Amino acid sequence: MLELLGTVGCHLCDDAERVLKQLSLVRPIAWQYIDIALDDALCLQFGERIPVLRHGEGAALYWPFSALDIERFLVQGITQ
Repeated sequence: MLELLGTVGCHLCDDAERVLKQLSLVRPIAWQYIDIALDDALCLQFGERIPVLRHGEGAALYWPFSALDIERFLVQGITQ
């Protein structure tokens, strides 16, 4: 399961969510949006770097990313 870390009012987070929604039209992917403002630890860790796409505990893809970047991320599972 992918996690899109962002917060309300972040236009870049909205853009990242749009990319995920477009990709999910052609490839089945499971993802959830997590508002970092509701979690102090996430806010400290990612507050200035959102949006961030996470897969598992270690792999993260930082904005800007495209649908192709997400595909590579899912295949390689690497941290950028």
